[in-house]
Amino acid sequence: MERTILHCDCNGFFASVECVRRLELRTVPMAVCGNPENRHGIILAKNELAKQFGVTTAETIWQAKRKCPQLVLVEPHHDEYSRYSRIINGIYQQYTDRVEPFGIDESWLDVTGCERLFGDGVTIADTLRRRVREETGLTISVGVSFNKIFAKLGSDYKKPDATTVITRENFRRIVWPLSVGTLLYVGRAAQESLRRIGIETIGELAQADGRTVVSALGKLGDQLLIYANGEDKSPVRRTDEKQKIKSVGNGMTFAADLRTEEEIRPCVLALADSVATRLRRHGLRARAVQVTVRTADFRDIQRQRMLEIPTCIAREITVQAMELIRIARKRNEPVRMITITASSVTDAEYEEQLNLFETGKPEHREKQERAERAMDRIRSRFGSTSVSFGAELKRENTEEKHDENKEHSFDGTEK
Repeated sequence: MERTILHCDCNGFFASVECVRRLELRTVPMAVCGNPENRHGIILAKNELAKQFGVTTAETIWQAKRKCPQLVLVEPHHDEYSRYSRIINGIYQQYTDRVEPFGIDESWLDVTGCERLFGDGVTIADTLRRRVREETGLTISVGVSFNKIFAKLGSDYKKPDATTVITRENFRRIVWPLSVGTLLYVGRAAQESLRRIGIETIGELAQADGRTVVSALGKLGDQLLIYANGEDKSPVRRTDEKQKIKSVGNGMTFAADLRTEEEIRPCVLALADSVATRLRRHGLRARAVQVTVRTADFRDIQRQRMLEIPTCIAREITVQAMELIRIARKRNEPVRMITITASSVTDAEYEEQLNLFETGKPEHREKQERAERAMDRIRSRFGSTSVSFGAELKRENTEEKHDENKEHSFDGTEK
């Protein structure tokens, strides 16, 4: 049986939620930003009126204000975004038990076999758009297709509040002319590698020599060829199905290149903090720390180190990450992006017993872990920004924060 897959994407999610909370924001150009008091903060989301002035996600506040002097800046309310996300996914779950969130504002749905109850894929998509609009005040765009990759391309194809259908009969006409950069998992580096071998569109990728593509991209090349030709068969997970977490990662791309350790350290600490927090939340410790550094000329350098004692402590992950960064880059070489990944994760309780038996647990490690778990409790009660490490307060030039843990391996800034 041909599958019917939907990809539902909330339109301008952060900004839309703020406009629902404060109706006066609907009539003015507005943007959600990390720190309205800081001209070096970044734009996290914007409404359609701001978009008309050319305001873009991930640019600095001063750049956005230069384009639109009357831009209204709003601080983010992440607890509200999470609440609306739960409400919207709850609506999806009334139509299928196969709902797989992909970040806070988008989800895949497998509605194969639901036609007798709710109509075909297009009917279900239009029903979901109407219900989300009426019940939350927000809008979604929906892609309907026979696989997850093309369904996601469909939700991006026409916005806002639209349904796009991509079938086996029309995907060459709709998908193949699109830039290869619109394909899932084709980042800037991969897009540049493909451009160097003459591939600019998804259609050119689909028809390219496989050996050439794999030579340029490695294993990713094989996967992208499958995607471009409409051969993706990956399933949509059930709502109650949890994948085993293999790694937890987080990354930042910076508005201005970083050169000194003084500039890099606060960003590394912020990343390590988010990674360690999620490790503790899932009851895990990392046996290894991996760092990816992207230089100003878009070269990605990756280094990894195994740890003597598995950890879920941000300070320890920071120390290891800083040492790996020193190894990875030349002295004062400009850095555009840093990603920190905790890998080879293992059960925290088991490792705790093993560490005590084999090596003992130094008092300072135990004290540090208690302190960070106390921070977890404060954040859960008063919000994620209620407490942080002092060095994070100096972080001003973050352009984009991309969260690589979508529950199973890799969960950011809104598009």
